Amino acid sequence: MRSVVPVLAVVAVILAIWYLACLPMNIHTALTNAERAGVAVQPEGAAERRDRSGIGLALTNPGQWADTWAQDKPRLPAPHQVLAELWDTTAMKKVTSKRSLVFHGWITLSATLLGFAIGTGMGIVLAIGIVHSRAMDMSVMPWAIASQTIPILAIAPMIIVVLNSVGVQGLLPKAIISAYLSFFPVVVGMVKGLRSPDAMQFDLLRTYNASRGQTFAKLRLPASVPYLFASLKVGIAASLVGAIVGELPTGAVRGLGARLLTGSYYGQTIQIWSALFATAVLAAVLVALIAGAERMTLKRMGLGR
Repeated sequence: MRSVVPVLAVVAVILAIWYLACLPMNIHTALTNAERAGVAVQPEGAAERRDRSGIGLALTNPGQWADTWAQDKPRLPAPHQVLAELWDTTAMKKVTSKRSLVFHGWITLSATLLGFAIGTGMGIVLAIGIVHSRAMDMSVMPWAIASQTIPILAIAPMIIVVLNSVGVQGLLPKAIISAYLSFFPVVVGMVKGLRSPDAMQFDLLRTYNASRGQTFAKLRLPASVPYLFASLKVGIAASLVGAIVGELPTGAVRGLGARLLTGSYYGQTIQIWSALFATAVLAAVLVALIAGAERMTLKRMGLGR
């Protein structure tokens, strides 16, 4: 109970700030709607003295507050509007409907998991090579670091166009973009983990005349597991971002990125925010699953708390 109260308090503060932020953001539209309906919302001649920030209008027009939280296309949707849209597009729509966030979420999740698998496998292989080969350490690691300096929004269209030109379409291009973002945390974390045993532990295995493979299997690999799972949590979130970014340059009609695109095209801010919240929930679930796998693995290894 003690751990729940602080969380609820923080959520309540965030919701209060969010509702208050809707007032200056949406008050202009509320006043315009009232004026069109013939409702007097301000003294005569006050239109020329409107506060550009909207804060003054929000404070001096309490009668219009309710409209700032109930507009069809607000600048900033109210929390209850986002929750209502989430409920309508998840629980109230068939999962096969193109208006269902479950349908779009599955499309994005498929690309995310495939890209995460590719990126994780590539990252582990590169990390093993970097640790065991000085040539790879000096050559591959700098290139891996340099690759992350290229903005993903710049390289994603290039990847999509190049793969489309050779007939590769659909899930794979998005998965490759996801892998591009997810492999780097795995490389860095795995290299750190494989190098984490101290010199005394290596010396002990040498006294047992352990081979390089035995040293890797008995010492390096177990020591790297906590580092690997920490990297996987970062990698899965990055992979989800990559899948969504991969949907944007193609003008996709399926996936959470497509929901963001269509919401942007038609000014449907509530749809945009609901898709963003769905993405955040999906990321939290994926990270939680990896955290659960981490606890189970470390417990079986005798390293759990």
